[in-house]
Amino acid sequence: MSQKDPCQKQACEIQKCLQANNYMESKCETVLQEMRKCCARYPKGRSICCSGFEKEEREREKLKATSGRIPPPPQ
Repeated sequence: MSQKDPCQKQACEIQKCLQANNYMESKCETVLQEMRKCCARYPKGRSICCSGFEKEEREREKLKATSGRIPPPPQ
C-alpha cells in the first residue's frame, strides 16, 4: 500500500484556484505559497506533487549563485 502524497491537498487547491481564475497565477499566490511551505517540510523526493517546486527552488539557488556574474550565452 503506497503512502498518500503529503502535499496532494495543496496541489489540488492550486488546480482549483487556477481553474477558477482563468489560469492567472497572480490570483493564486496564496495557495502557491502554501504549496511551497508544504514542500519545504518534507525531504526532496517525498512528494511527487513537489517535483516542479523543487525544480523551481534549484533554479532560484542557481540564480543566487550566479548573481553578479554575466550569464553564459544560450547554446
